[in-house]
Amino acid sequence: MEKIVSINEVKKTYGKGNQKKTEALKGISFEVEKGEFVGIMGASGSGKSTLLNLLATLDKPTGGKITINQADVTKLSGNQLADFRSREIGFIFQDFNLLENLTAAENIAVPLSLQGVKGKEIHRRVAAVAQRLSIESILSSYPAQISGGQKQRVAAARALITQPTILLGDEPTGALDSNSARDLLDTMEELNQKDQVSILLVTHDPFSASYCQRILFIKDGVIYQEVKRENQTREAFYRQILSILGNLEQ
Repeated sequence: MEKIVSINEVKKTYGKGNQKKTEALKGISFEVEKGEFVGIMGASGSGKSTLLNLLATLDKPTGGKITINQADVTKLSGNQLADFRSREIGFIFQDFNLLENLTAAENIAVPLSLQGVKGKEIHRRVAAVAQRLSIESILSSYPAQISGGQKQRVAAARALITQPTILLGDEPTGALDSNSARDLLDTMEELNQKDQVSILLVTHDPFSASYCQRILFIKDGVIYQEVKRENQTREAFYRQILSILGNLEQ
């Protein structure tokens, strides 16, 4: 299988000079293959948010190497890094991060506009991703006019519009009710299985994590345990996740 993300002995220490130093990550290594749906779980302060920020190229590691689509992102900077991020990485955030003064269609188009893609091509790609996520009927609506679940679908469409190498989800169901959360997770699972979209989901929610094929549990800045769903039902995998989380907290 094609490896699209490779994390090799990644460390992150906060605090400079005489400041108290905190080791958020203590040498983490793992890989994500094309078409995988991987979950990252851990308690607050475990290092999972730090890891997400490093993968999103929003921060740089203190040590180690991060490769995304064969590019060493630790060596990129400035415009080069911003361009790489806009092309290769899609984000779905907990709080949607939509621009209130733009319609759903305009929000989805933002990444392409920043890349200088021509209007006709933007329109074609927005229409295609909107159809894929069943949001054609709300494209002319503003964020204030649509539900939380619809906002998150718009955010997902914006994340997918550039056809990124990896889709990063940062607690994407956190602000949704249970029905909207299940709807979004079903959509993400379908994108993963039918379109081979590679997804890395950071979550504290065992139900969300049960949609993943593989989960990395982080504790105190290291990978504590890794589990695979394999042939388990989602319900059985959910129970296994709950059991591991119980051990993590001990």
